[in-house]
Amino acid sequence: MPETGYTLVLEGGKAIVFDGPTDITKLSVDAIVNAANSTLLGGGGVDGAIHRNGGPSILQECQRIVAKIGRLPAGKAVMTTAGRLPAKYVIHTVGPVWSGGNRNEAKTLASAYRESIRVADENSVNTLAFPSISTGAYRYPVNEAARVAIQTVAEALQKTSFVKEVRFALFDSSTLDVYVAAARQWEMEYLK
Repeated sequence: MPETGYTLVLEGGKAIVFDGPTDITKLSVDAIVNAANSTLLGGGGVDGAIHRNGGPSILQECQRIVAKIGRLPAGKAVMTTAGRLPAKYVIHTVGPVWSGGNRNEAKTLASAYRESIRVADENSVNTLAFPSISTGAYRYPVNEAARVAIQTVAEALQKTSFVKEVRFALFDSSTLDVYVAAARQWEMEYLK
């Protein structure tokens, strides 16, 4: 039977919520994370949906950022307005392209999650929603990505002043099932 959601409650009442199938562009949270490409100019998948649904103000801010810093390296994150989206902000991060696991993909993926949470916390964001970064066009195996994501987010949340809830807004049931299974495994290993 497919999962419908799951919540990990961490020390201090902070939470990691797993939800799906859901559309991240429809969530009323303080910030959503965009699995962007390094040009920040939009693309397919989550990136394209955020730019389409959010309107031109997101692209305009991304263009200003790129004019200032150049391409956004994998593992880094920046924040813009959310335009017409229900969220207040979009945090754009670039995940790694999967190349077999021997090119620091896990380290780069962890950095994308950690940097997104850091940017959110520096901007007083309380609720933050992530997609499954790098598991679409960048071909990162979902099982491995889920483990990295959950471990990194749980560790990063221990250090936040403002971020209290991280939500994984997962596009389909099979991805949700993988993330919930990884969350339960993490919970057995680290919270018991």
